[in-house]
Amino acid sequence: MKLTKQQTEHIAHLARLGISPEEKEKFASELSSILNYVNELNKVDTENVEPTSQVTGFANVMRKDEVEKFGQEKELIEMAPEHQGGCVKTKPIL
Repeated sequence: MKLTKQQTEHIAHLARLGISPEEKEKFASELSSILNYVNELNKVDTENVEPTSQVTGFANVMRKDEVEKFGQEKELIEMAPEHQGGCVKTKPIL
């Protein structure tokens, strides 16, 4: 599929991009190449392939969100400019 300059201008307009005449030629060619590649992918037989969102097999690798004590909370709170009752005082944010 070969995009015309007019189609490229329309795509640029929809994306709110200002492109020069030279860029129109360049992007028409590049977008045409991308569309041709996607068209080739459409020819691949995927009849027995299950849909997947990722192919590495990794599951969630994030650690559990658990509170951990490290034993220096009191020293850190005392280093804060203002503290009261074991808590750091900050300026209101809302």
